[in-house]
Amino acid sequence: MSFGSGDYVYDFQENWWKLPEGWSFGWIPAVACDSEDRVFVYSRSEHPLVIFDRDGNFVEEWGKNVLTDAHGIYIDAEDNVYCTEREAHCVHKFNAAGELVMTIGTPGIPSSVDGAPFNLPTDLAIDSRGDLFITDGYGNARVHKYSPDGQLIKSWGEWGTGPGQFELSHCVRIDRFDRVWVCDRTNDRIQIFDTDGNFIEERTGLAKPDTIFFDPDEDIVYVAEMEQQVSIFTLDGDLITQWGGRQPSNRPGEFVACPHGIWMDSHRDLYVAEVQADARLHKFVRK
Repeated sequence: MSFGSGDYVYDFQENWWKLPEGWSFGWIPAVACDSEDRVFVYSRSEHPLVIFDRDGNFVEEWGKNVLTDAHGIYIDAEDNVYCTEREAHCVHKFNAAGELVMTIGTPGIPSSVDGAPFNLPTDLAIDSRGDLFITDGYGNARVHKYSPDGQLIKSWGEWGTGPGQFELSHCVRIDRFDRVWVCDRTNDRIQIFDTDGNFIEERTGLAKPDTIFFDPDEDIVYVAEMEQQVSIFTLDGDLITQWGGRQPSNRPGEFVACPHGIWMDSHRDLYVAEVQADARLHKFVRK
């Protein structure tokens, strides 16, 4: 079965991964690929960070006894892996060998100061200077900017529906112009800022955007939306194609629950993680 249109048509590849005997994913909030096209599946399970090759063969697992509540994942150009832990109120950084090299926040302890990091954080991205941007969305309507070594630089955001306000700052990603895109999920929009937190513009009319992925070679934006939809836009906001239809469906390649994480590998194949008890991890192969 194929999805999309024009130059963006994908064949759905069902059950493409092979977990070790007796393992299961649980809910899958996030997925990402490194420079070798290894697929990192970040789930709420006994095996929270499982790695496959692009053919779905199991490679290894990371983060055992460290990761406790998966939410967002980000892999940088050096293949460092950042795992944002929602209910643990922290971000863990692993190097390319899987070694834990930095933790931002105090695991298991939410901030006792309103608006201060972290209270149920959601995701992370990195700008061209190496600064880290972390959305702190469930308990705080905030975005926090950190230095590469984990020192807080500034924060912005508050509860609301206006510019620079959030009802749920659910994901952050940064485009090639160093513009900071924040999924304001409950407000059905994406807000765009400069790296100092100044509001630039918003993209409205989305079906509760969960996660963004920017094509590294083209000005194309891929969006996983909570209401059973994946959309592909130009960087300027023109819709190219979408599928899912905002209606729950258990048909192959469509979405029963919430498309929560999205990433693209170097072959331009898309991986979409769906949050529900019976784990679904979709792979769409670009034609």
